[in-house]
Amino acid sequence: MNPEVSSIHQLGPPIFDGTNYQMWAVKMEAYLAGNDLWEAIEDDYEVLPLPNNPIVAQMRHHNERRQRKSKARTSLYAAVTSTIFTRIMTLKMAHEIWNFLKNEYEGDEKIKGMRVLNLFREFEMQKMKESETIKDYSDRLLDKVNKVRLLGTDFSDSRIVQKILVTFLEKFEATIAALENSKDLPSITLAELLNALQA
Repeated sequence: MNPEVSSIHQLGPPIFDGTNYQMWAVKMEAYLAGNDLWEAIEDDYEVLPLPNNPIVAQMRHHNERRQRKSKARTSLYAAVTSTIFTRIMTLKMAHEIWNFLKNEYEGDEKIKGMRVLNLFREFEMQKMKESETIKDYSDRLLDKVNKVRLLGTDFSDSRIVQKILVTFLEKFEATIAALENSKDLPSITLAELLNALQA
């Protein structure tokens, strides 16, 4: 086996401790897909009993599907803290565990909507501090933006650019003036703005 591939399989699953469900779910789905286990959760297929006198291919296929379901369940058990494990340990199917965690920690649309509104409010209240670098400030803004995006709500980079342009400190005015002369500010990308301000 290729050493790079074997090192990927040795990585453990991301651990869920009851917080940041959306981020954990994205990472966990990628982990399961990378280990060829996502199908056991997404498709919720049934492993049918083998027919009488099965051929070798049927036995192999049956064992692979059964093992995939078992490995997916084991991965989910391993991906949660002991407190959360006690809540899911009676669930025997990987899709049941996944759905339980989703229903329990993601919340319904109303709760997600409230989280998004709170994050929008937090984003709008952000101001750059005197002691802060552009990178620190943009990282703080992007943290809020990425949480909104994880909840399934669109948040455009142009809105982040506008926020930075409106709330930057006076010491960056010369840089912004130079940008206005060289570029069309309404069409500047977030990366271009951050690179110019950090230069």
